[in-house]
Amino acid sequence: MSAGNGKTANGDGRGRATPADFKVIYDKFQAPVARFDCGRKCAPLNGGEPVCCSTQNAVPLVLKAEFDLLKTRSDLWHKFKPYDAATRKIVRELHHSCAAIECKGVSHCERDNRSLACRAFPFYPYITRDGEFAGLAYYWSFEETCWVVSNLSIIDKTFVDEFVAVHEYLMRIDTDEKENFAAFSANMRRVFSRRGRAIPLIGRDGKFYKVLPKSGRILPADPKKFPKHGPYKSEKAYRRAVREAQQGTVEFTAEISL
Repeated sequence: MSAGNGKTANGDGRGRATPADFKVIYDKFQAPVARFDCGRKCAPLNGGEPVCCSTQNAVPLVLKAEFDLLKTRSDLWHKFKPYDAATRKIVRELHHSCAAIECKGVSHCERDNRSLACRAFPFYPYITRDGEFAGLAYYWSFEETCWVVSNLSIIDKTFVDEFVAVHEYLMRIDTDEKENFAAFSANMRRVFSRRGRAIPLIGRDGKFYKVLPKSGRILPADPKKFPKHGPYKSEKAYRRAVREAQQGTVEFTAEISL
């Protein structure tokens, strides 16, 4: 299918992705983020479930067109029901074209029927000030909870290639999505500029870079020098966090989106 076959337009004439487009995306994006199950690293700190597989930590946001496709393929997904002030805010602020959804849980996972947000987690397409899709940046609200964010060198090249291909496809047929990613990228530059930190970036070529947030310049980087976070700063910190997790639960909820 060509990029435009499933494309529709609203009254403003702007293209919108359709369920057929998401079928193409799912077929092209099946590679795991790494060659091993990274969920085993964070699950002990999250009640036995990977961080990205529980709406206690991450609420998947999808375009309604994608949800329409998922509902024809499986009964895995349903509308997310907010359970506290933070999740009510997430749902209340949704764009009208989006939906917050929830699956039956990691024990019922159907890999072929994962949402795009699930397949891409914890990454989104980083868009430069000049509007170029430069590579993969992570959702920084998960720095303390996602093991992958502290270990970017384990990212598989096939995952990067497929991530780039499907997001190029999506942004080509749905202008709003590129604008959303560009706005999110700009916000990340503001946040990291205030923190005095460079933004870790996985380039479209699979190599590692850093974005200087004030100027937007992108420079080569050594992934071994990227900061580690929270319980993943060291093996000692991780073991201590696992012990503490057995004694209590820390609640953290964020959203993951296209």
